[in-house]
Amino acid sequence: MELKNIKGIGPTLEKKLNNLGIINSNDLLEYYPYRYNFINIIPISDVSLDENCTIKATIIDSGRVQYIKRNFNRLTFKAISDNAIFNVTIFNRAFLKPNLTVGKEIVLMGKYNKLKNSFVASDIKFNIFDNKIEPIYHLVDGISNSILIKVINTALNDTKTTDYIPSKYVEKYHFINKDIALKYIHNPSSKNEIKQAQIRLKYEELFTFMFKINYLKAINDKAKGLKREVSITSKDDFMKFLSFQLTPDQIKAIDDIYQDLTSINRMNRLILGDVGSGKTIVATYAIYVNFLSGYQSALMAPTEILAEQHYKSLKDLLQRFNINVALLTGSMKKSEKNKVLEDLKNNEINLIIGTHALISSNVTFNKLGLVITDEQHRFGVDQRNTLRDKGITPDVLYLSATPIPRTYALTIYGDLNLSLIKTKPKGRREIITCVKKEIEIKDVLYKMLEELKLNHQIYVVSPLIENNNSDELKSVFDLKEKMDLAFNKQVKIGILHGKLKNTEKDEIMQKFKNGEIKILISTTVIEVGIDVPNSTMIVIYNAERFGLATLHQLRGRVGRSDLQSYCYLVSNKDIERLKVLEESNDGFYISEKDFQMRGSGDLFGVRQSGDMAFKIANLKNDYQILLKAQEDSQEYLKTNAYKDNEYYKNIVETINFIN
Repeated sequence: MELKNIKGIGPTLEKKLNNLGIINSNDLLEYYPYRYNFINIIPISDVSLDENCTIKATIIDSGRVQYIKRNFNRLTFKAISDNAIFNVTIFNRAFLKPNLTVGKEIVLMGKYNKLKNSFVASDIKFNIFDNKIEPIYHLVDGISNSILIKVINTALNDTKTTDYIPSKYVEKYHFINKDIALKYIHNPSSKNEIKQAQIRLKYEELFTFMFKINYLKAINDKAKGLKREVSITSKDDFMKFLSFQLTPDQIKAIDDIYQDLTSINRMNRLILGDVGSGKTIVATYAIYVNFLSGYQSALMAPTEILAEQHYKSLKDLLQRFNINVALLTGSMKKSEKNKVLEDLKNNEINLIIGTHALISSNVTFNKLGLVITDEQHRFGVDQRNTLRDKGITPDVLYLSATPIPRTYALTIYGDLNLSLIKTKPKGRREIITCVKKEIEIKDVLYKMLEELKLNHQIYVVSPLIENNNSDELKSVFDLKEKMDLAFNKQVKIGILHGKLKNTEKDEIMQKFKNGEIKILISTTVIEVGIDVPNSTMIVIYNAERFGLATLHQLRGRVGRSDLQSYCYLVSNKDIERLKVLEESNDGFYISEKDFQMRGSGDLFGVRQSGDMAFKIANLKNDYQILLKAQEDSQEYLKTNAYKDNEYYKNIVETINFIN
């Protein structure tokens, strides 16, 4: 059902729901709460000093708003509960003032101090209820939790759902009906209802996911590729031209690629390596073998900066093999693009490097034999397949710098053959990492000054673009003010964040790469791929806000040369967890720790197979469910039972079509 057909959803709300990735009623029902408030209303007389509590009260004055500083306000009013009159304070809720009418009953959540006769509220509910469980959803500006609850409950009554778990497994595990599960997950009356719903919905999601993975694996194993007659001595020929020695893991990955490219089956391999482990040189060998066989190669990167970076490094490296390398990006002049497109079509280009511009309809290859996608999880599966389909059954190589524990990687990337690169190239120094509290910030600033005097460059990372009215969290603009003050505006500082246009981002990064900007203050948009060898220090504010894996990825922006590099994690919280990064520079060890401490969400973000993304499952917490789903989906596939199920028949047809 379209969103506009659901009562209560007008054009404005529909647009905002779209921003949450909610396009239709099924998306709405599958937009699950990320936590629950277990609300227990008690009499105010039973509240202990400074205890978090929930009470009912009546407003006895309309209150006033004080603006303390930019984007920070305080709303105060008087209320009465069980004959006790007290002052209520809530911060950054000035917009609630019109709702504060005298005599209105409300529910207050927060802390009550009987001695000071004050209640500091964290939230105010205007819908009166007795004890209940409130689902809490991720929101965007313009959509409140209560609005989302209301439209979801409307959709629950009006939407016909489809059960994707085959009946055999519903009976095997005694799962509740899907409609009931959706009701329980969005509108539970007990913890047991939440548990029943979560287990059932997680299994369904993981079963569907693993069915796709297992089917992809089955057809990939049978897919015929390009048979290349290339001597095994090509490995030695390639390596003797390198000015550095390959690590054992890189050599093993090269062996894997050689076996793939010289077999009759299509290569479908993922090179999974830590930051700075040398995945690109391994991919370069694949390009070399492909060239020797007379085929063209394409390398697709997620950003223009990364594409240009690959172009410069690979052009220098491959010219000794007479491999002609070209670049194709959206920002190139039309005349330049046309020349590249013509040369590509005429087989005068052996390797084309670019962004999603490579999948444009006007890009025609003469003899495409190899497709490489860097940071493959950044591309949707449709984008990757569009590029792959431009060749004659080309081999496919994926690169990813997100270290994942091997056990999980073999399951999640089960449709791909996997090569792991864990060891780093010789000559790279270990990055010295220090955790500092904010009161120790002078130590960090002095170290920054030392590096600047050496004409080195520095990244500074913030979790926020703009101030969110918190004294604890630092935005990129807050940090710009602090850095200007600390260095007396004598240092050129740039700001980079996700709301900038791509052209603006590229311009700022180019200035940083050229050395015009000395300190780059950024959000996590610098997490992957940017290589500036002269940057020797990264300072990450509010480090407790990030998972260990993300912090490790960010740390990987420095240490890209033989210069000693440093990472400072600034935080007043979660110190013990952050000290894991002081212990180790091994991304795979850190990812294991992250799984133990935090779960999988930070590691994977969105992992696509078809158009699938995890909406409720967590790969760490639900790994046993995943293994069951894997086992059951394999059985379901092998018995051909899916041929009697319309949903799974459609999945198979779609995968067959795009493959």
